[in-house]
Amino acid sequence: MSDVDEHLDLTEINAVRRLLTSKPRPVGWDERRARLDEVGSVWPIADDIRCEDVVFDGLEGEWSLAPESDRDKVLLFFHGGGYCSGSLKSHRRMVTEAGRAMGMRTLAIDYRRAPEHPFPAQHEDALTAWRFLSRQGIASDRIVVGGDSAGGNLTLCLVGILCAAGERLPRCLWLVSPWTDLSMSGATLSTKDAIDPIIHRAYLEELATAYASHVVGRRDPLISPLFADLSGFPPMLIQVGSAETLLSDATRLAAAAGAADVKVRLEIWPHMIHAWPVWNAGLSAGWRALHSAGMFVRDYL
Repeated sequence: MSDVDEHLDLTEINAVRRLLTSKPRPVGWDERRARLDEVGSVWPIADDIRCEDVVFDGLEGEWSLAPESDRDKVLLFFHGGGYCSGSLKSHRRMVTEAGRAMGMRTLAIDYRRAPEHPFPAQHEDALTAWRFLSRQGIASDRIVVGGDSAGGNLTLCLVGILCAAGERLPRCLWLVSPWTDLSMSGATLSTKDAIDPIIHRAYLEELATAYASHVVGRRDPLISPLFADLSGFPPMLIQVGSAETLLSDATRLAAAAGAADVKVRLEIWPHMIHAWPVWNAGLSAGWRALHSAGMFVRDYL
């Protein structure tokens, strides 16, 4: 990276930081959800993207397609938000531009959220979406599954469920700032606390309690996939920012995947914060991360 590029990245990420801190941190679930929708949709989707609502088995979702993308290849995307917030709206720009970069159609789903719907409702919805793609005639080796933050957690858990059932797996995985350890044992939760504008231990504790308060032990692989047996998992791309408290969740996942003989690529992006590709329209590093993900996926499909 040139000095000019690094200066631009710092200027742009500081603008995103100001956006995120321009209002007091919301407290209630409704307020948090509205705020994430607000900051996530500051930049609308591109004019050439076609979106289409879809409902299947009681689950709402959204297809997107960029010009010249392949309809028969699909990115199944799970949004972040700590399992308690996030939506189709908050992540629409990220999902649609990821589809463009990967040259494929996307399906984002509006899975149920905690605390109204705690674990395992989200796993059930993820499996429902996977089954839906199968009924649409999309072969598993033409599907990429991905997500950011809790969506990365859900991606890994879905693959774990498929592995346990002996079912076919997606061709590869795309994980952005994945939250892999709900026991919160990562060192960077402390060392990066002062520079991460979004994710802090107390906040994660609240989210984990809302999502899995009834679960005995948060190190259960279906809660914290960092501790799962990753043997046989598809190739995965992990992207994380250097300014994230969840940096350790990503680096330890890469190490665990590598130890299990899984093909894994880890990208640590200087100065970037949690789920930075959400703001790809105004953040060059966000767009470059999506482009890198697109190149990774195209190598496998």
